[in-house]
Amino acid sequence: MAAVCEKIVQNVIVAKNRVLTTNQYNQRDCCSAAAPYNHRNFLSFHGGKKLLPKYHCGFVSRRNIYCNAAPSTTAVPYLEKVDFMKLQNGSDIRGVAVAGVEGEPVTLTEPVTEAIAAAFSAWLLEMKRADASKPLRVSVGHDSRISAQVLQDAVSQGIAGAGLDVVQYGLASTPAMFNSTLTEDEAFLCPVDGAIMITASHLPYNRNGFKFFTNSGGLGKADIKIILERAADIYKSFTDQGLMKSKRKASESIKRVDYMTVYTSDLVKAVRKAAENIEKPLEGFHIVVDAGNGAGGFFAEKVLQPLGAITSGSQFLEPDGMFPNHIPNPEDKTAMKAITQAVLENKADLGIIFDTDVDRSAAVDSIGREFNRNRLIALMSAIVLEEHPGTTIVTDSVTSDGLTTFIEKKLGGKHHRFKRGYKNVIDEAVRLNSVGEESHLAIETSGHGALRENHWLDDGAYLMVKVLNKLASARASGIAGGSKVLTDLVEGLQEPGVAVELRLKIDQNHPDLKGGSFREYGEAVLQLLENHIESDPKLQKAPVNYEGVRASGFGGWFLLRLSLHDPVLPLNIEATNHEDAVKLGLAVSSAVKEFHALDTSALDKFIQT
Repeated sequence: MAAVCEKIVQNVIVAKNRVLTTNQYNQRDCCSAAAPYNHRNFLSFHGGKKLLPKYHCGFVSRRNIYCNAAPSTTAVPYLEKVDFMKLQNGSDIRGVAVAGVEGEPVTLTEPVTEAIAAAFSAWLLEMKRADASKPLRVSVGHDSRISAQVLQDAVSQGIAGAGLDVVQYGLASTPAMFNSTLTEDEAFLCPVDGAIMITASHLPYNRNGFKFFTNSGGLGKADIKIILERAADIYKSFTDQGLMKSKRKASESIKRVDYMTVYTSDLVKAVRKAAENIEKPLEGFHIVVDAGNGAGGFFAEKVLQPLGAITSGSQFLEPDGMFPNHIPNPEDKTAMKAITQAVLENKADLGIIFDTDVDRSAAVDSIGREFNRNRLIALMSAIVLEEHPGTTIVTDSVTSDGLTTFIEKKLGGKHHRFKRGYKNVIDEAVRLNSVGEESHLAIETSGHGALRENHWLDDGAYLMVKVLNKLASARASGIAGGSKVLTDLVEGLQEPGVAVELRLKIDQNHPDLKGGSFREYGEAVLQLLENHIESDPKLQKAPVNYEGVRASGFGGWFLLRLSLHDPVLPLNIEATNHEDAVKLGLAVSSAVKEFHALDTSALDKFIQT
């Protein structure tokens, strides 16, 4: 492995981490040979248009640039120090890619990005143990963020500098990137050996990040840690000579493919198959799509329209990385209000909404009832349990008691409530199958949903295809009523009158921590709460629980858990009414009141109101 990394370090390049002055912009033609990241790269993608330099990705250095200097073979001395490990976000990489937000310095620069892509290439070469006579292929796609094209160039140069072939897809969805490792079609240069999606999901416009795939699925936390460690070493070893060589290799070897054509065609085929191969099984259905100006605008034109659906009234389909209309997030109240309003105003049968990179989704029926969070899980459970009676449904930890009753009592399935984090939920479903417990659905309240039949990929578009399949098959069977067939599937689901999530932050500078970590402090809070529950006859500790402390009482339940990455203890409370929810809140408050480093202001405010 050391030899592979050494070769990649020699080949790979680094940007000079700078923003050109006005005078230097005027001189850029004479500098182009020695300046791999030229003026073009600082004009980021924004709804298909180039932006003014104020949207540059913050790759700032005050170092003078000497365009006629000979390339150096020594390590580049002027790169800013970077803590690569802070870029890890579970099984993803996330960072700040655009300057301009106070208190958020740029961490995902072009050099950092290139080092990460080179490190992934080294990891992939090791995993695949490739024949040197046939270079590995890596596909690269991105969502609509304004830093997308700049980072795509840096990623491509990191891959090419490592000696691998680069296939750029441009605007794409995260699920499509994984699918490119499975598709067998040489005309589209598939299958690829690895895939990189440039996205930060629903985070603000200045953020970006990466997700990585092979044909085995998305990389896990341990893999990301290894890649970032290697990236840090590669970053330190960049040279000017390597910079120029890698840029040249990328410009000579990059290929571009419209892979979304393949991906959308497969979605269309799936719906037609469910409707007994009817060409337009959704003919007459009025379905509106809200893509939130992310990457999901394709769904209206490339999926619904070929199936015969009317899509007038669809909104925010154009990619715009400033997200001017609402956050592309199915959990966001403003976003759900927008798609609900679109359904009602257009008298549509169904509304569909995606997050930025289309790995999450939600829906709205014809009368404006939302299928998200517990209701989406209930709907998908009903559909899957019709196909696989008795199967286990794996969810995250914040699903409701009413959902458990619905899945187990009405649908005849088994509800396995696990941890937060879509990868945790998916991995648990895979594990259950490996030990003989059948599971076909792993789904999180955030809208991440993965099906066994779809390679355990959390694909928001495929989740909606399963919903469309139900509509199409119902019509083929002579059942009318539009989306009522979906609404009927969740009839009997007990829903709380009050559902809140409060975030209790841990002050890491408080003397109570005594030099310890926030995680240790948070675990102490949870232990004391657990002891409190056991001594309170009005509360019942959940008999099976994999995360935090969960208890039922006063006609509802609460869950206090420690955040996966941040010094925060999220508290979820659900109850039939506000009075009972307050009683649950008071039980938590009385148990944690002695932890002075814990900011309980959000809980205090809830109790007082």
